[in-house]
Amino acid sequence: MTTLNTLLVQAQLRWQEPERNREHLEQLVTAESGDLDLVVLPETFTTGFLGDANLPEEGMDGPTVNWMQRLAADRGCALAGSAVICEDGNRFNRLLFVTPSGEVDYYDKRHLFAFGGENRRYAAGRKRVIVGHLGWRINLQVCYDLRFPAWCRNRDDYDLMLLVANWPSKRVQHWSSLLEARAIENQAWVIGVNRVGEDGNGMQYPGCSVVHDPLGERVAHLGDTEGCRRVELDLSTVAEIRTRFPFQSDADRFELTDLD
Repeated sequence: MTTLNTLLVQAQLRWQEPERNREHLEQLVTAESGDLDLVVLPETFTTGFLGDANLPEEGMDGPTVNWMQRLAADRGCALAGSAVICEDGNRFNRLLFVTPSGEVDYYDKRHLFAFGGENRRYAAGRKRVIVGHLGWRINLQVCYDLRFPAWCRNRDDYDLMLLVANWPSKRVQHWSSLLEARAIENQAWVIGVNRVGEDGNGMQYPGCSVVHDPLGERVAHLGDTEGCRRVELDLSTVAEIRTRFPFQSDADRFELTDLD
């Protein structure tokens, strides 16, 4: 499949209200008519960033994963977004990628935001994850991972970098610049979905969800209000640009290791 009909969902998240957030996000998604291949929700879309304190723990068999499986099946598309998932005594900021058939792939956020205390609550992910969907190779990333280009580096193993975030307004210039840079250096499509509004800690979020093509050109931008945007991505663009500008063959070779 050469095109990927994608819906970016830039939402206002309710602080520590998982059920209400799921209901609100479902309303936004179901309001969009027409066929979709992929729907992208923000980081920690059930609670807000670090908003899971004093809430019941959720596992992979909990209400959020079950909700994603149902919604993905109803819409006939994949659904992606991160939530706090507990497993083996640890909490993870886990980016879930759910297909219409109910299959669940996931990526646990590798770079925890120590500046904000994220490393004191969650365990870091141990491996980089590329998922396949409709012929696309999709690199899953979460928020702070964006600042680490070696971790995001294309090794001819992905066509699309999918990044979900709760990125604050005070550093929105970094958000925009880094997403553009990741697209340029990796010659890949880049999707960045951020939230809007204010969280329970008084942090403001600017939205500015965006799509860049493999040349780094911005093809969609959602501004600073809640809303959805449908974007069609073309897989053939990746091969065309990498053939026309074969910069990847000159890239430095290096090796990433999983966490011990």
